[in-house]
Amino acid sequence: MVDVKMGDCWSKTKDQFDNLEKHTQWGIEFVERYNKFVKDRTDIEISYAKQLRNLSKKYQPKKNSKEEEEQRYTSCQAFLAVLNEMNDYAGQHEVIAENMSGLIFAELSRYIQELKQERKLHFQEGRRAQQHIESCWKQLEASKRRFERDCKEAERAQLHFEKMDNDLNVTKADVEKARQQAQTRHQMASDSKGEYSSVLQNFNKEQHEHYYTHIPNIFRKIQDLDERRIVKIGESMKTFSEVDRQVIPIIGKCLDGITKAAESVDEKHDTQLVVEAFKSGFEQPGDVEFEDFSQPMKRTVSESSLSNSRSDGKQESKSGKSKGKLWPFIKKNKLSLKLGSGPEDFSHLPPEQRRKKLQQKIDEINKEIQKESDQRDGLTKMKDVYIKNPQMGRPESVDPRLAEIEQTIEKLRQESSKFEAWLAEVEGRLPTRTEQPRRPSEMPELPSAAVNNCAQDRESSPDGSYTEEQNQDPQLKVAAQSEFDDEFDDEEVLAAIGTCKAMYAFEGQNEGTIAMAEGETLSVIEEDKGDGWTRVRRNEDEEGYVPTSYVEVYLDRNTKGAMTYI
Repeated sequence: MVDVKMGDCWSKTKDQFDNLEKHTQWGIEFVERYNKFVKDRTDIEISYAKQLRNLSKKYQPKKNSKEEEEQRYTSCQAFLAVLNEMNDYAGQHEVIAENMSGLIFAELSRYIQELKQERKLHFQEGRRAQQHIESCWKQLEASKRRFERDCKEAERAQLHFEKMDNDLNVTKADVEKARQQAQTRHQMASDSKGEYSSVLQNFNKEQHEHYYTHIPNIFRKIQDLDERRIVKIGESMKTFSEVDRQVIPIIGKCLDGITKAAESVDEKHDTQLVVEAFKSGFEQPGDVEFEDFSQPMKRTVSESSLSNSRSDGKQESKSGKSKGKLWPFIKKNKLSLKLGSGPEDFSHLPPEQRRKKLQQKIDEINKEIQKESDQRDGLTKMKDVYIKNPQMGRPESVDPRLAEIEQTIEKLRQESSKFEAWLAEVEGRLPTRTEQPRRPSEMPELPSAAVNNCAQDRESSPDGSYTEEQNQDPQLKVAAQSEFDDEFDDEEVLAAIGTCKAMYAFEGQNEGTIAMAEGETLSVIEEDKGDGWTRVRRNEDEEGYVPTSYVEVYLDRNTKGAMTYI
């Protein structure tokens, strides 16, 4: 009965360990499954954020295109604000992905490894306890079987002694031998009994500790492990929601920004920009007077009639007036349409559009003149420094560059004067204007005679365009225009050909120059061409000229050999 009860008990304990092992393994797999879910959600957030950023970038206005000009309209500005807010909106989804990856996925991955290791230790401890109690039971069984064997042998020895003692034919020596053997067997049985009793007591003690102490402790540890796993998964789910909740205020601000952008759309402002952009400046024609053909008299027409406009169109063009002309119905200059671009003086445009284009051209030329003048002033100061400190450089080395700048400024002034004269024709006054302030040394006023000559050299056609005089040399005009355009061609990005180290500090206050500190190292992208200036770059985004005498230049060997300018 004892064997059956003990076997059943051990079998039940083993079954409990098997069940707990299966359950805890399922719990770990559940955590891994949830962690995989978080990882997939993180990938979705990253992909969504990337798609939102690409969408915002796709619809951003392109530079140097018509879309950039459209940004004047409030609706386009609002759309640009929406794109920027969507970019910020995408950033919040990146924050969600980052927080989920760091606070949940990485944390659970680490926790799963700890959980597996702890679970392994608990079940190893349980198996050791089970093996120990089984070993104690086997020891008890062996002691019991030995005691039983010794008792049986002692009983047989006792019976043999009694038989020998009762047999008259057996010698006294044999009887004594049988008696001693019986005593020895009894002593062995007594010793086995004591050993069995001791082993039994020890087993009962071990069994009590096993079932009331060791196994319950192991089960409690496993239970605690499983409870902590459940708590951890709950906390992770709570963090899952908090990660989203933290970015809701910022997402709300993005949506508020979109709403604010939508509310900033001003239809009146946009339509007014359209009116200003396409306003022609033509005077509207007068009423057509009634021509009475029933009377045998000379038919008269109004001064503002269509026929009068046709007959007097040339005269009115010369006088600078356009009263009574049906401008919207006049054909455009066929040469301009054929070439695909208007003439230099924009005479193919309506008066108001022409005035804007001419004014824009004059402003661009003035900016170039200002830029060249600043460079000239910088070179002049540098020359003064060379004169006062000959050891820093030769003053005459600056002269070629100064002469080149003077020639460029003179060309720009001639161009400005030409466009000023054309603008005066449009506005019906001399080119001495107060709207665009100029420096007297750079923008001398054009004499009245020059304006009149320029105006007389060009004749207005009935359609509002201008044609060049036959005696004007077209090749000279094309050459002058090409030379002018070449001056303002955009320069390509130059690669570094070496480095330089500043021996002295340079403020670089003039446009085109770059400031540098003493001892600073810069990249050289264009060496000194004899004008005393070296073109350098800092951090790939800031470049300009510095005095060659202020730096030590080290050119790469693969360009022009190792050279040093000091």
